Amino acid sequence: QGNMAFAGKYEFEGDENYDDFVKKIGLPGDKIEMGRNCKIVTEVVQNGNDFTWTQHFPGGRTTTNTFTIGKEADMETMGGKKFKATVKMEDGKIVADFPNYHHTAEICGGKLVEISTSSGVVYKRTSKRIA
Repeated sequence: QGNMAFAGKYEFEGDENYDDFVKKIGLPGDKIEMGRNCKIVTEVVQNGNDFTWTQHFPGGRTTTNTFTIGKEADMETMGGKKFKATVKMEDGKIVADFPNYHHTAEICGGKLVEISTSSGVVYKRTSKRIA
């Protein structure tokens, strides 16, 4: 059980396959526009296996998911849907199955790299550490 240091603040740096992915998961057009090249700041507070994962969107909207590795938690999707998921830690990556996509997050070279996969479409988002 490698305890990766996820704690910190990360600012959106770039992504791949955003449009294909958000259409695949059925995000509405206004949400797609709002999220494109959006300077989301992701703030991670980690206490052992307990995480608070907050995304700050421009304009003051935030989404927070609080979870413990290996335990079922109430979560919220990119589109604001509520669901239950059990977040796992595999090879230092945080892994979660959202209702219509599979999500992983890892720290790679000081950056937060998040990969979401839906029906063969792979969306990758990279954020640089700012705190």
